[in-house]
Amino acid sequence: MSTSLSGDVVITGIGVMSPIGTDLQTFWENIAAGQCGFRRTEEISYVATPGSIGGEVRDFSDASVKKGHLKAVRKQVNVMCREIQLGVASALQALENSGISPGSVPPERIGVEFGANLMNSPPEVMIDAARACAADSKTFDYDTWGLSGGNRFEGMEPKWLLKYLPNMPACHIGIAIDARGPNNSLVQDEASGNLAISEAVGIIRRGRADVMVTGTTGTKLNSVKSAHHSHWDTLADGPAEQRCRPFDRSRRGEVIAEASCSLVLESRAHAEARGARIYGSILGAGSSCYLDDKTGEQTAIETAIRIALKNAGITAEQLGHVNACASGNLIRDAYEARALQAMVGSSVPVTAAKSYLGSAGSGSTLTEIAFSLMGLKNGVIPKTLNFAAGDEGSDLNVVSGEHLPTGNKIFLKTSVTRMGQCSAVVIGV
Repeated sequence: MSTSLSGDVVITGIGVMSPIGTDLQTFWENIAAGQCGFRRTEEISYVATPGSIGGEVRDFSDASVKKGHLKAVRKQVNVMCREIQLGVASALQALENSGISPGSVPPERIGVEFGANLMNSPPEVMIDAARACAADSKTFDYDTWGLSGGNRFEGMEPKWLLKYLPNMPACHIGIAIDARGPNNSLVQDEASGNLAISEAVGIIRRGRADVMVTGTTGTKLNSVKSAHHSHWDTLADGPAEQRCRPFDRSRRGEVIAEASCSLVLESRAHAEARGARIYGSILGAGSSCYLDDKTGEQTAIETAIRIALKNAGITAEQLGHVNACASGNLIRDAYEARALQAMVGSSVPVTAAKSYLGSAGSGSTLTEIAFSLMGLKNGVIPKTLNFAAGDEGSDLNVVSGEHLPTGNKIFLKTSVTRMGQCSAVVIGV
């Protein structure tokens, strides 16, 4: 899919909820220090990872968010699962960071574009209903699940369905900030972030809104999802800070995590008229997909990059760096490395933010964009942690050892999912 964009849509606000910080200053300080966010989980009681280690957002519990990150909407917190809470918190933070005060933009001129994964309720939510359908420890009566099981569910959460719908982050954000413009939700796993940016830019360019709160939230660290990923993917073990090794030949799997990030996008004219701080501009976007053949992942990544560069009106040689999707996956990192080598060559620096943040599904892409934006704001391309040498035959220019000073502030962000969706954006700072 092709989306023709230009530099007249800018980023004026950033909000992050990540394993390395829930405010921009802490987020940047940990990047600068080369500090990853992996440790034994505390807020999430049990996860199916080696040693229960993952990229957990710290100090983010129901009690704390009502007094802090979600104070403005504390009455609604009880009908938000953790992923929704993270998404709403990042959006409110981004809007505050943008300097847009409540009521300063006509409600019909501000919209929301938000990405999320499918959401899972924890097992204990369904335990009473499951027991009601179980004659004994070996027999489960599926015919009564939707009947007596549901009716006997004494411990059911209030408004259970609404608490886990992936379109609810956008709904709650729209209500919280009185945004009555376009409101849309995307469920394309990790590809959602770049796609949300592309759609939000299109809305602004068509004149349907002046401001779009654009974000994603996601987790692989949920108790149910972590069990899924322990079967679907190879999860890394070893010392926590050394687990995630994107592109490195000694990589041994992913570290799963949770995260949310929101960006405030505005037309340049609107931003400049109010004297806004501008973090960067959206130059181009592209997307593609592959189906059954896993080797098609490389081709799909190349296609998304080719379209994004074309729509940005630049060549690969003009890029200052690439912010890669790489997670430490034994197979898929190799596909992306070959795609990047084919499209940008061996001279363009490449960084991989998941070495700090882990894999958070749909929550990853915008958080990783914030990683590059904060790096460039401070004049550097952040290094990739735990990288020593690439696969045999690979000549990818992975930034490692030290952060790389740079004056070239154009970067490419790639995202690809295990189901075949690929997306890319080009951003100039």
